[in-house]
Amino acid sequence: MKLKRFFLRYYPPGIILEYEKGGYLRTKSIDLLDLTSETNPDELLAEIRQSEPLITESRADQVKQLILRLQQKQGQQDHHRFCFFKELKAHILPLTNVAFDKSGSRFITGSYDRTCRVWDTASGTELHTLEGHRNVVYAIAFNNPYGDKIATGSFDKTCKLWCAETAKCFHTFRGHMAEIVCLAFNPQSTLVATGSMDATAKLWDVETGEEVATLTGHTAEVLSLCFNTVGSQLVTGSFDHTVAIWDVASGRRVHTLIGHRGEISNVQFNWDCSLIVTGSMDKTCKLWEAVSGKCVATLVGHKEEVLDVCFDLSGQLIATASADGTARVFSATTHQCLVTLEGHDGEISKICFSPQGSRVLTASSDKTARLWDVQSGVCLQVLEGHTDEIFSCVFNYEGDTIITGSKDNTCRIWY
Repeated sequence: MKLKRFFLRYYPPGIILEYEKGGYLRTKSIDLLDLTSETNPDELLAEIRQSEPLITESRADQVKQLILRLQQKQGQQDHHRFCFFKELKAHILPLTNVAFDKSGSRFITGSYDRTCRVWDTASGTELHTLEGHRNVVYAIAFNNPYGDKIATGSFDKTCKLWCAETAKCFHTFRGHMAEIVCLAFNPQSTLVATGSMDATAKLWDVETGEEVATLTGHTAEVLSLCFNTVGSQLVTGSFDHTVAIWDVASGRRVHTLIGHRGEISNVQFNWDCSLIVTGSMDKTCKLWEAVSGKCVATLVGHKEEVLDVCFDLSGQLIATASADGTARVFSATTHQCLVTLEGHDGEISKICFSPQGSRVLTASSDKTARLWDVQSGVCLQVLEGHTDEIFSCVFNYEGDTIITGSKDNTCRIWY
């Protein structure tokens, strides 16, 4: 094994090693999820060297410099105030979803008008219209971090795979018996997973366009799904009140997570693949061990349905959004509620952390999105201007651009 070079990953903090083994270039990552500006770089370096034989004496100083650069990035205070940049009359009919590519230079919108559109973020101009679906385009995604392919899932029961550069349709995945409502690329960008109202999820081969597996076992709609960060497992959440963990290689169900008393609104793995968080219409979130399938905590406090839930990138915090008009931030380790975010006048349907983990963004039926400070729970900014409920809000990778999508058929770009 011969170390070739290093890459720095800011969010979440880590160092990627590119090395040669058996004539092939490979990569592995050293995750530094607990890194803070107070971490002693020499002690951390010693720890890394003990567990990673590729880091030899001659490379030690280089690694220390990378640790210092990550700490410097973390030490930068996040005082960014977002300004309204542009409103895009994105579609004639309502929008369904919005998603960024990794760099944030392009984003996509799905719509009831049966198309997906690709936009240039900096100018707000339309680059492509992806046409071909015969019904609502509901679920959309870029194959990040690559960003050269787009998947669209439709109420016409098909999923299409497109070239992000040319808008050419590579494949149409056919096989679901009902509407496709969620989808995701695996991290290697070799598979697409789709979830459908037909109570199944399917795995599709990006290269050949063939169906790889049908994941059966749920008894109602599969409304959300998520690959873990290494792509070895997929989690699905269903209207049957259960969550399933699947082994991607075999297509077998590993665990069924039973305990919620209402439909599952969202499911997500944390970065190190050890935990899964689930949100439910039963007003709670649950935290599960991915390996054992055991429920380790139930996060309570909301008075109405939990509509969205997510981890921050380091996997140490959980944010929940509810129909009661509040959001909450919990510790993933102590399971305590750290702050309650109050101020919206309507239900909150979407929530996400900034890549740095210091901010939370919420989208509400009160026609506003709000930016909150995670430590204090203070509302830092209200993003106003939409004339109908906001159902989508996303940060780009650097955390310096936001896109909001609304039922008023527009998207707004905020810098």
